[in-house]
Amino acid sequence: MNFSLLNQLAGFSNLFLSNSSADSNAEAVASAGGTLVFQLITFGIVILFFYFVIIRPQKRKEKEAQTMRDSVQIGDEIVTIGGIVGLVIRKSEDTLLIETGGEKNKIRIKTWAVQENVTANERAKAETSKVSKVADKISKGEEK
Repeated sequence: MNFSLLNQLAGFSNLFLSNSSADSNAEAVASAGGTLVFQLITFGIVILFFYFVIIRPQKRKEKEAQTMRDSVQIGDEIVTIGGIVGLVIRKSEDTLLIETGGEKNKIRIKTWAVQENVTANERAKAETSKVSKVADKISKGEEK
């Protein structure tokens, strides 16, 4: 008889344990939903960080490089990605014919191989110096 009472008490205590376990399961599910939202927000922040720090500046550089390559004209001095310096003597849709060296060797290259347009850079520097000289003259004229 003693054993039946103990079994009943054990069954009764299991009933309470199962209820508390169900409550803790419900709490675990609720907190798991909260952590899932937190993880998604964190993941979104990481993606935005990569976009603004890596992807966007890279696209801007690619756009500037493409603009520079499109602006190459006959007579411009260019530098290729391989380090060859030459003067553009003919331009077609996707290729350039450049003249290099003292012996005037001619090389045909693809436009994507242009790394720098030296002539355009020199023009930009000259214009910048003109603007700064004009600004200096204006500021000196205002001081007098």
